[in-house]
Amino acid sequence: MTPQDILRIESEIVTALKGVFDPEIPVNVYDLGLIYEIDFAPSGSDREPAGTAHITMTLTAPNCPMADALVDDVKSAVSSVAGVTTVELELTFEPAWDKSMLSDEAKLELGLL
Repeated sequence: MTPQDILRIESEIVTALKGVFDPEIPVNVYDLGLIYEIDFAPSGSDREPAGTAHITMTLTAPNCPMADALVDDVKSAVSSVAGVTTVELELTFEPAWDKSMLSDEAKLELGLL
């Protein structure tokens, strides 16, 4: 797989994530700034199969009542991308999410710009 193929798949992952909305805020998880890292591993290793997408994300609050559903939605969306065989999702709270992580699109949507 070429570097361009990897970038294409990572771009498609971003597009898929933009289809996942926080149930409490009418903005997608990507533009909310909840996705900290996307890394696609096209070739396998002893520890993971080829086509593994590593996603590091956070929540707007550690005690988010919709955490399980949101994580499942992210995994499902990323799994739907052609070339992705496995999704490894790490949930982190460092750094803690705050409004400065919102994209300009999200700020417009929420009336913050």
